[in-house]
Amino acid sequence: MDKAEGASGPKPKRPAGPLRLVFRDPLAACAVVFLIFIALCALVGPVVIGDLATTPNFRARNLAPFDASMGPAYFLGADTLGRSLAARLVVGAQNTLGIAAAAVMCSLFLGGTLGLVAGYARGIGSTLILRLADVIMSFPSLLLALIVLYSLGPSIPNLILVLAITRIPIYLRTMRAEVLEVRERMFVGAATALGASHARIVFRHIAPVVIPTMLTIGAIDFATVVLAESSLSFLGLGIQSPEFTWGSMVATGRGYLSTAWWVAFWPGLMILLTTLSLNILSSWWRTYADPHQRWRLELPRRLRRRIQK
Repeated sequence: MDKAEGASGPKPKRPAGPLRLVFRDPLAACAVVFLIFIALCALVGPVVIGDLATTPNFRARNLAPFDASMGPAYFLGADTLGRSLAARLVVGAQNTLGIAAAAVMCSLFLGGTLGLVAGYARGIGSTLILRLADVIMSFPSLLLALIVLYSLGPSIPNLILVLAITRIPIYLRTMRAEVLEVRERMFVGAATALGASHARIVFRHIAPVVIPTMLTIGAIDFATVVLAESSLSFLGLGIQSPEFTWGSMVATGRGYLSTAWWVAFWPGLMILLTTLSLNILSSWWRTYADPHQRWRLELPRRLRRRIQK
């Protein structure tokens, strides 16, 4: 009887996953949908549209948006050479997000590796790594990028290198702080007592614990890198013609704001919405990753409104 009653009793509810919780928040859900749309455009869009983004059409020069006379490809208007702005936004998304993703991965790898060494090692090696981070942080990031790009020349590899270097201290210091806390836990002490090598302790026991935190910071930092890349492209030190990004599109259209405002407006709007969506989603993820704050997301919407009031 006891077993039957226990088997027929109510089962505990499984905690809702992040995908289910994110759609309970309207802002976070809109951010996720928009970012998925942008990612699909960046991955698939250039293959679908072909050469439409670079082919001039002088009959459509400075075509105003929402004009269906030239077909759906020109629904957002055209630039001064008659090129479809919608097609250029898609190709610009691939270049902008690709450069930002490469820079974040490089800075995450370099900064994370140096922070891992600085947090676990003791002595002059850790001190030298920290001083390197202090030297990088002592220069304003935009000024350092301008100096390096002016010296080496603007190109995609140099742009990725500059963006990665300026973001290294963030990952280095965060990784070091995490490793300093993890290395004092009991499982690390047990591995040391059993005779495990330093490399095994670092890469087998410590790294798997701190990597999720670094990936979260990388996702949050992605929006900052997008803005930095757009700023450099706007100043003419980013990607060079014939390639283009959203930032260079804004720079091209700033001279036509009085006659063809849409040339600069649409890429500027895409930069705004992308960074805003990334910031909203990173704020939501910060709440979800904190066990003490996650209950706010798991509550029904009505109870959350009552608590906020």
